[in-house]
Parts: sequence; C-alpha cells; structure tokens
Amino acid sequence: MARLPLREELPGIVALLAYRPETGRPLTDLADALLHCDSTLSRGERELIATYVSSRNDCTYCRMSHGAFAAQQVEGGDALVGAVVADPETAPISDKLKALLVIAGKVTVDGKQVTDDDISAARAAGATDVEVHDAVLIAAAFCMYNRYVDGLAGWVPEDPAVYAAKAPVIVEKGYRATLPV
Repeated sequence: MARLPLREELPGIVALLAYRPETGRPLTDLADALLHCDSTLSRGERELIATYVSSRNDCTYCRMSHGAFAAQQVEGGDALVGAVVADPETAPISDKLKALLVIAGKVTVDGKQVTDDDISAARAAGATDVEVHDAVLIAAAFCMYNRYVDGLAGWVPEDPAVYAAKAPVIVEKGYRATLPV
C-alpha cells in the first residue's frame, strides 16, 4: 500500500513522478539523459546497468521495468538480463561491461569502494572516461530511484507483461514521452 495518496492506476515511480511533477520532470530528464540519449554505451548496456543496480538494491519495480527495457534492446533478451543479474562475471557480455558493472556494484554499496584499480580495469577493457562516469552516475541515480520507489511503497505489478508492454514506448521515445500528466 502506497504511503502517499498516489494515482492507483500508475505503477512504481510513475505514480511518484505524477504526484509531484515539479520534481518528476527533472528526475525523468535525468533518466532520459542517462539511459536513452546518445552515448557510446548502447541503450541496452545502460539499461543492464540500471537493472543490475536495482537488483542489488532489491527494488522489484525498477529491476522488472528496466530488465524489460534492457531485454528489448540487447541480443539475448530476457535470458541475457537474467544472466547479468545472476552473475555479471559469467554472463555473455563484453569485458568492458563486466568492468563497468563491477564499478556500478560498488557504487550501489558505497561509492568510496570504487578504487583506482577498478577504473584502470575498466579502461583496460576498453571503457572511456565518459563511460566510467556514466556507469557511476547510472548506479548512483538508480540507488536514489530505487529508494524513492521503495521508500514510498509505490504499486509494483507482479505480471512481467506489464513491464514488457511499456518497453516499446521507452525504446522508441525515451523516458520523457512517458511522463504522466
């Protein structure tokens, strides 16, 4: 049960963004910049980072939604998303993404756990400084988004089809297109 009077038809963070549009718009803009706008990391890779962080934070809504969005944008779909969530080190992903997920995982616990060696390993695996920056910012932002959703107990649909149905809009139009009025 939500802890605030939220629109019952809107799930998770969507209801929270609608509850307070003046904060919802910048949060949506940040998600769009991090996950949808142009980058040398693919949209699918960035969604995988968001999914992994949300899984580590045990945020069901964000794990399910971003997992569905990632599955629409990566070769291997749901199976690859599941493999990354289970163990990125053995998942069939690039060494670069593995190194970035190590960093993101550490940010999830405490940003101070990220070491110079972690950054060097990511660079050695082919990550640019901008990609390292973006992986850290995605992880930090999703710690906030995860705690926002769970702290206010937004509605979390159990049916994976709910998340999969929203994925084509996110993939095509980004996050700004889904901001509730």
